[in-house]
Amino acid sequence: MEVHHHGHHEGKKSWRAYFWEFIMLFLAVFCGFLAEYQLEHKIEHDRAHELAKSFYRELRNDSIAAGIKVQNRLKQEAALKYLMKYYRDSSLVNVPKAFTINFEYGISFRTPTVFEPRTFMLDQLINSGSLRYFKNEELQTLTGDLIVAVKNIYDRQELETQTRMQYINPILMQEYDYEFDAALKEGEKEISVFEGLRNYENSTDSIPFHLSDVDKIDRKNVVKILSFYNGNVVSSTRKVHIQRYIDVNTALLKLLREEYHLK
Repeated sequence: MEVHHHGHHEGKKSWRAYFWEFIMLFLAVFCGFLAEYQLEHKIEHDRAHELAKSFYRELRNDSIAAGIKVQNRLKQEAALKYLMKYYRDSSLVNVPKAFTINFEYGISFRTPTVFEPRTFMLDQLINSGSLRYFKNEELQTLTGDLIVAVKNIYDRQELETQTRMQYINPILMQEYDYEFDAALKEGEKEISVFEGLRNYENSTDSIPFHLSDVDKIDRKNVVKILSFYNGNVVSSTRKVHIQRYIDVNTALLKLLREEYHLK
C-alpha cells in the first residue's frame, strides 16, 4: 500500500502577518480616499474658476452698460432742468432748436435711461446652487447684495414707468409735435428716432417744432411735474439705486480678479 506524504504543510499566520496585511489594506483604502478627494477638489476648483470667468464677463458688460445709462440720465436731468426754466417765462409759440432737443431727451425718450442688468450667470449661481463653489464668504455676501441691488433697480424703474404714464405721457399727448418726429426719421434709409435726433443735434439743420394747444398749457403745472419727475424719479434712481448696483458690481469685479486671477 502506497502512502502519500504532503511535501509542505502551512502553519498558522502570526499576528505580525495579520497586522501588516491590515496596514497594507488600510493604506490602499486611505490612498484611494485621498486620490478621490484630490480629484473632487480639483473638479470643484476648475468649476469655480469657469463660473467666476463667466460671472466676471457678465458683471463687466453690465458695468459698461450701467455707465452708459448713468450718462444718459445725466443728459436727461440736464434737459429737464432746461425745460423747467424755459416753461416758466419763455415763448411757447416759436421754440428754438435747443428746446426741441431737450424736449426729446427730457420728456420723450425713455429707453436710453432704462438699465436692465444681465442676470443669466447670477440666476444660474443661485438657482443651481453653484454659488457654493465660491468658498470666499465675502464673494458670497456681495453676490447676495447684487441680487438685492438688481431687484431694487427693477422695482424703482417700475415706479418710474407708473409715474411717467400718470404725469409725463399726458404732456406728450397734449403738446408733442408728431410731424417733427416723422421728419427726424426721414432720409435715404429708415432710422430710429434716437439716431435721427443725434444727427439733428450735430447738424446745422433746423426742423420746425410746434407745441400743440399752446393756449391750453398750464406752465406752472408743467414745471411742477418736471421738477418732481427730475428730482424724485430720474435723479434719485441714478444716485441711489443704480449707484448702489455700480458699487457692488465694482467690489465683485475686484474680488473676482484677486481670487481667480482674472483680467
